Amino acid sequence: MTSRGMATTTRTARTKAAAPRLAGVDAARGLALLGMMATHVLPTFEADAQLTPTWVGLAFSGRAAALFAVLAGIGLALSTGKERPLEGSELWAARRGVALRALVVGAVGLSLGGLEVNIAVILVNYALLFLCVLPFLGLRAKRLWALAAAWLLATPVLAYLLRPWLLAAEPPLRLGHNPGWEDLATPARLLGDLFLTGYYPVLQWLAYLLIGLAIGRLALAKAAVPWLLLAAGTVAAVIAKWLSVVLMEDWGGRAALQEQVGDPAYPLASLLQVNLAGIDQSGSVWWLASSAPHSGTTLDLLHTAGVAAAVVGFCLLLGRLADWVQLDLLLPLRGAGALTLSLYTAHVCLMASLHGHPLPAGWSTEGVYWAQAVAALVIGGVFAAQAWRGPLEWVGHGANQLGRGRWARTR
Repeated sequence: MTSRGMATTTRTARTKAAAPRLAGVDAARGLALLGMMATHVLPTFEADAQLTPTWVGLAFSGRAAALFAVLAGIGLALSTGKERPLEGSELWAARRGVALRALVVGAVGLSLGGLEVNIAVILVNYALLFLCVLPFLGLRAKRLWALAAAWLLATPVLAYLLRPWLLAAEPPLRLGHNPGWEDLATPARLLGDLFLTGYYPVLQWLAYLLIGLAIGRLALAKAAVPWLLLAAGTVAAVIAKWLSVVLMEDWGGRAALQEQVGDPAYPLASLLQVNLAGIDQSGSVWWLASSAPHSGTTLDLLHTAGVAAAVVGFCLLLGRLADWVQLDLLLPLRGAGALTLSLYTAHVCLMASLHGHPLPAGWSTEGVYWAQAVAALVIGGVFAAQAWRGPLEWVGHGANQLGRGRWARTR
């Protein structure tokens, strides 16, 4: 065999070996998209006096968005050297590419911020997370795990100390709405909201990207790694939730916090299960013992990151199973996962068009969700089968290539 033929065979073998791993990661991203859409469309609380959590709130609230963020870190690791991070000029080129792609995502997010919609749009925070993680792209797995552990422990405490100071400012450094282009005129308020006082606080959420980077730096093609992610993620998620229950119920944390909340219209037992966003988590260190979704505490971050790791491991195993049976079972899901920016944007625009208007005759909120979910899977399957990029993915890819200095070679 000629050297050219050997090189072609080697590239083919590498591509085949990598396919299940990449398919699993995209499938997990597709699950994250469907989960986030569910929390946007379907109720997370029952319409009763106790605000009883629905299955959607219990299953997806906080976890779907965290999975989305962890997968962002994994994607960055896969595009910057996998187990061996890029170095020198290649690393700097990769950082420029990530930064330009983040600007595209941020621009889309700021544009969506002008819509009237009952959704906390994540894209501006997502873009800022990409920019904040740039200094860590050259680190190997061991350092990333150590840094992620320190971030999990330290930043929730720092946020707890800083939030009251930011909210005491006049006006408070909190937007109370999705970031839009007009908020660039008040940068202190915008940055305060994005980093600490908003729905997706970047200060704590950077832990998700660090964990994702560390996962992406593992040898994901090895047989044991998906099992390790599934087992370790499950253990971490269970321990975090168990410890929070002990602190809240057995040690009196929930009773102390209920006095802080005061308003009986917001039963703390339900909020701790579904969502603490919008609750003023100050005045008691017991807030740091919660694992409630969107509380941004150590136990919340550990639980949701553990769930994300377990889901990624499970999807990687499904990808290998699909490869073994020679049937692309994950095609629609991984296709949707490869189109998340375009599909998420279309979802927000559709929900904005429905906001404040009665649903068409014969439609229900469940119908609206399932119609969008099925459409996402069908569109994703078609695009994946044809190896097409989504429209916004194409723009983001072009920005990334431009930053890396490859635009002229890829046009």
